[in-house]
Amino acid sequence: MTTRTSMATPFQRSAAAGLLLLSGLAAAGNTATVNGVNITLPSAAEFAKATGIAPLDKPLNVKVCIFDPVGTNGPAIQYAKDLVLQARRWNVFLDIRAYTDERVAAEDFKAGQCDAVALSTFRAKQFNKFVGSFDSVGSLQDYSQVRTAMNVLYTNPKVAPYMIEGPYQVGGIVPIGAVFVMVNDRSINSIEKAAGKKVAVLDFDKSQAKMVQQLGAQPVPSDITNFSGKFNNGQVDIIAAPAIVFRPLELYRGLGDKGGIFRIPLVMMSGAVVFRREKFLKEIPDLDDKIQKIRNFAITYLDQAYALIDSVEKDIPERYWMDLSPEEKDKYFRLMREARLQLLQDGTYDPKMLGLLKKVRCKHNPASFECALKDE
Repeated sequence: MTTRTSMATPFQRSAAAGLLLLSGLAAAGNTATVNGVNITLPSAAEFAKATGIAPLDKPLNVKVCIFDPVGTNGPAIQYAKDLVLQARRWNVFLDIRAYTDERVAAEDFKAGQCDAVALSTFRAKQFNKFVGSFDSVGSLQDYSQVRTAMNVLYTNPKVAPYMIEGPYQVGGIVPIGAVFVMVNDRSINSIEKAAGKKVAVLDFDKSQAKMVQQLGAQPVPSDITNFSGKFNNGQVDIIAAPAIVFRPLELYRGLGDKGGIFRIPLVMMSGAVVFRREKFLKEIPDLDDKIQKIRNFAITYLDQAYALIDSVEKDIPERYWMDLSPEEKDKYFRLMREARLQLLQDGTYDPKMLGLLKKVRCKHNPASFECALKDE
């Protein structure tokens, strides 16, 4: 058993683990303590007993692109190197390639330089629109809804065909946590007061720019490597980010003494593992059957990701959190719904995924006004 204390994010650690799970593998008892939460992968024996999956009959060589902001010495890559050794037990030989730029990792995967890639679901939308729409704005409003939606994606065989699009297949997604709006001045405490403010938005995600424009604010194109710097240096007034990056990116510098964080999820962020279906199907004829068994098994390990998300959110000092009134919160969710519908109409979001997520919301809140509507 290996024990390590690491700053790895849930996405980085889960994505690396997911690469093995999706290939019909399991690491043997790897354990790490992250932010006070024990993250443990099943032993090879546990995995084999639960799924009935045995080592492959012949060697399978797999090139894997993994996004890690730190690079080859980053936590995701170091953890993946541990998994490489375990993969050999299952006759799978992984060639891990580190990327500090998520865009380049996606482009190299698209160009055929990798057989699988671990990246954000935001970025994975280009490979699978259905799964890529899971992180649609305002679609999931709390973690109980996230759990329900994840359970459907992992265990409902009717959903499995939607994980395949063209030459690509999504093995699974992992929760990263709610994306919260952070402001450098607590006086920006309503939709109206956001008008005219500068807001950092990911340059490849149209939904963020759409939301900002509807607020009457000014979107400032950014990427994952520089949005925090713009906030910390005062170049933008508002950003949206999950709790897991609060300390690593030193976002408290941008918040200063006057800033705050709205305790309302803009989106529920996740990470995805995508692979070339033909590559694996050629070597594993019963690929879909194996993947479904693996998903049914892997869903139980997502509780560790939820525990880690809860830990990092509670680690943010209480003084930064801002609670909206029920009326203001309702205004935000209605605004996000309007933006989501516009993005559905212009083809940004997949209607099947939005329909699924609406069913989840209405299961948890059947009295909501939207449950009687047929526009999503």
